[in-house]
Amino acid sequence: MEKTTRELLHNVFCIQDEVINKGIEVEEKIRDAFRSLEGTREYNQYKVLHAMQACRISDMHFNWHTGYGYNDPGRDAIEEVYAKLFNTEDAIVRPTIVSGTHALTLCLTGILRPGDELISATGKPYDTLEEVIGIRGESNSGSLRDFGVTYKQIDFTSNGSVDLKGLRNSISEKTKMVFIQRSTGYSWRKALTIENIKEIVEVVKAVNPSILCMVDNCYGEFLERLEPTEVGVDIMAGSLIKNPGGGLALTGGYIVGKKELIKLVSYRLTSPGLGKEVGLTFGMTRNMFHGLFIAPHVVCEAIKGSIFCARLFEELGYEVSPKYNDIRSDIIQSIKLGSAEAVIAFCQGIQGAAPVDSFVRPEPWDMPGYDAPVIMAAGAFVQGSSIELSADAPIKEPYIVYYQGGLTYEHAKFGSLKALQSLLDNGCIQTI
Repeated sequence: MEKTTRELLHNVFCIQDEVINKGIEVEEKIRDAFRSLEGTREYNQYKVLHAMQACRISDMHFNWHTGYGYNDPGRDAIEEVYAKLFNTEDAIVRPTIVSGTHALTLCLTGILRPGDELISATGKPYDTLEEVIGIRGESNSGSLRDFGVTYKQIDFTSNGSVDLKGLRNSISEKTKMVFIQRSTGYSWRKALTIENIKEIVEVVKAVNPSILCMVDNCYGEFLERLEPTEVGVDIMAGSLIKNPGGGLALTGGYIVGKKELIKLVSYRLTSPGLGKEVGLTFGMTRNMFHGLFIAPHVVCEAIKGSIFCARLFEELGYEVSPKYNDIRSDIIQSIKLGSAEAVIAFCQGIQGAAPVDSFVRPEPWDMPGYDAPVIMAAGAFVQGSSIELSADAPIKEPYIVYYQGGLTYEHAKFGSLKALQSLLDNGCIQTI
């Protein structure tokens, strides 16, 4: 680290020399871990480029359309690119999908019918899906349970693996869909690799080939050279303000999969009979295309930041998941901090590292869709963007903070240093 950079960190950002020195020490130890990431980044960059070239993207696809949106070439082109990229028959890519949870809800409610059974192969799903399924929340809210869809949950084994035997034995004649959550969510486990997902699909299809396999791909795009839909997954969904938006998409979500399933989902998105033939993109296709194009590079930068964070806090004695040298399949870095005070201090440090709203001090609050107060640090150009540097945590034992994102490695690294400085300033760590 150059002397001028040290002076900037110390004099302007009030980071102590011991924190700066620790960062330099850690960075020297992880450089080799970056090499395989860069190979995957290059492969995925060319993969995206090929999809755009094959679909003959032109500046005409960036134009506005109005009204119902019939024959919107930009909308049709971005959906063609996503289908090509994820090797599926069809896709829905819309700014009117407000979040990853919304995209997943459209899939579940569009495909499942009364009397069907949904099985989660990856334990309890992310908190915001619990009310969608009907595990938690008010009755008559429109959950799957309200409409007669039953639910089973296969918890992970004691060593954190998917219980393939338990999954196989749980499948019944009513089973219509097996749900797979790739990322950790608010849990203490590693993200599922593509090979893990392939194994789940093979088990399900061996029992009954007509059972649908669905993946929540949030936080996982471009971590590997294959995507879940390339190993037998029938339908998959994610958010554009996470990996595939590259930090440029202003909002939106995507759904990719088999044509007949996309048709059913599109009827839930708009109206039966209308489907995906209508719906405006509100002039957002330029950002959606541009963000997708740079997404492999941005995702690689974010993963480098997570590796730095993992090694830094592991050397300080904290339990982390994944470890810095583990295979990664999402951008999330979990750190077990052990107290509410440490979680809050960490998140306030991340907020203090932000380019937007750095002066704000995040506090826990009762966020809709969660069963405990949640603190979120996200000084982002796009509100709630998880591909930008952010950290969040439910304020409950064992007090795990979830760190992710960073449009550049330098910013992600800076966020970890600020978080460590905040822990020191608030007395959560006495010395390094």
